[in-house]
Amino acid sequence: MRPLSSLGGKWLGFVTAIWVQAICGNNYTFSNYSDALKSLMALSQLQLNYLSVAKDVGKAFGLLSGLASDRWSPSVILIIGSAEGLVGYGVQWLVVSQRISPLPYWQMCIFLCMGGNSTTWMNTAVLVTCMRNFPRNRGPVSGILKGYVGLSTAIFTDICTALFSSDPSTFLLILAVVPAAVCLTAIIFLRENPPALTSAEEREEARYVNVFNVIAITVATYLLAFDITGNHGRVLSIAFASGLMFLLATPLVVPLYSVLFKLKSCNSDVEGQIKEPLIVSHKASPAKQRKPAETKTHTELEDVSTSTKRRPVIGEDHRVFEMMQTVDFWILFVSFLCGVGTGMCVMNNMGQMGLALGYKDVSIFVSLTSIWGFFGRIGSGVASEYFLWEFGTARPLWNAASQILMTLGFIILALALPGSLYIGSILVGICYGVRLTVTVPIASELFGLKYYGVLYNIIILNLPLGSFLFSGLLAGYVYDSEATRSASGSNICVGPQCYFLVFLIMALASAVGFGLDLLLAIRTNKLYSRMYLDKKSGTSILA
Repeated sequence: MRPLSSLGGKWLGFVTAIWVQAICGNNYTFSNYSDALKSLMALSQLQLNYLSVAKDVGKAFGLLSGLASDRWSPSVILIIGSAEGLVGYGVQWLVVSQRISPLPYWQMCIFLCMGGNSTTWMNTAVLVTCMRNFPRNRGPVSGILKGYVGLSTAIFTDICTALFSSDPSTFLLILAVVPAAVCLTAIIFLRENPPALTSAEEREEARYVNVFNVIAITVATYLLAFDITGNHGRVLSIAFASGLMFLLATPLVVPLYSVLFKLKSCNSDVEGQIKEPLIVSHKASPAKQRKPAETKTHTELEDVSTSTKRRPVIGEDHRVFEMMQTVDFWILFVSFLCGVGTGMCVMNNMGQMGLALGYKDVSIFVSLTSIWGFFGRIGSGVASEYFLWEFGTARPLWNAASQILMTLGFIILALALPGSLYIGSILVGICYGVRLTVTVPIASELFGLKYYGVLYNIIILNLPLGSFLFSGLLAGYVYDSEATRSASGSNICVGPQCYFLVFLIMALASAVGFGLDLLLAIRTNKLYSRMYLDKKSGTSILA
């Protein structure tokens, strides 16, 4: 039996992991203050987009956090991430609040890169620890954690709107200070714990995960209700912020209940635990007790000695270079680029997209993308896990389905009909969320958990790469080209033509992503069928 002191430790660590993820979406909030940077620094749209690319390039240095996760504790990784975010967003706050003069463009790129890189340390600490703590519930756990990342944009945006009237300088101050404070709390509790060892523990784990799902959905619904009810007075806004803080604290009921329930169970079972060894000792066979340990055949010993020399197959632990030599890795990598690169383009340019279509305040679209991204994340995590264990459905099929919806979303955005931005932002948010969530367990199931920190950060290299290709090059050049053709001749473009070509190209990229995901589902079908059959037979191939 595990010591009572550790019974709630894993769940308390998971609660702090949720809090860290709830403040890790600061990279997706660029639209909330990008217009202020553009005005203060007199930037063209292309220059502004390259600032957003610099922010996303910070994720390219996530490989450092991945390597560090194999050597350092989650606490050290969280400290590094929080300190880097404090500096990166703190300097941006000083500029936007006009406490200092705007820095040279290249220096601003560095500080935006630092802010972007800070989240890779936080995400790595959380995801690597939780994937190892909950290997039998990778889909739902990934959905919950990634879901809170998606909600974090709405959490930051709505709290700032409620309390500070969407002031961009205050918003940046919150981005600098709050993540640092939360990470300093998480370093006390977030650590690796033994996974579920028995079927009873697995069932209990699944029940608790369902409770976290319900709480997360409640938080998302609460945020959505605030967004769709229009403007609010000062009193209602403060009440909303207070209610949100309460909801974010409610996951604490799970570790509290776990400790109290286990304490009661342990006290009632003490007598049975004392008697059980006596009963077993009377029934034990002397012959079995004397069974020697040296019963391995020469063939078995030879298999052990040679097993480390063969190349691992899909579903086993891969080293980094072994993984990158597989076709499946590159299919997953490129399909991920098609999904998240296009999604990031929309999130980075939502401010200018809204202004081009005549919307003065785009915070509603930022929040809608965030909240519906949450539903995509948490829904796909639960659904992919359920269909895997009940029907043997390959997880990449969920990514393929999301790419169909994302293609439709870009076509709707390109048409620029009344309400298109509402519908398009919702569809893109959902599909972006599905892609981020489902890819996390897919990568661990295909290539193992031993080097997962590095594996995860190699996969998310697609975030800066996609941001550069779709947001920096494509959207930046097309927007500035259309602005130059306008009658005003300024650097501001107004009208549906500003992003029409961008949306069409991204729709095509999403269609390519669909084909790649479908191919990956076909290639990995045997792995997922084997996982399904092993689960039904009571064994497991998962680490």
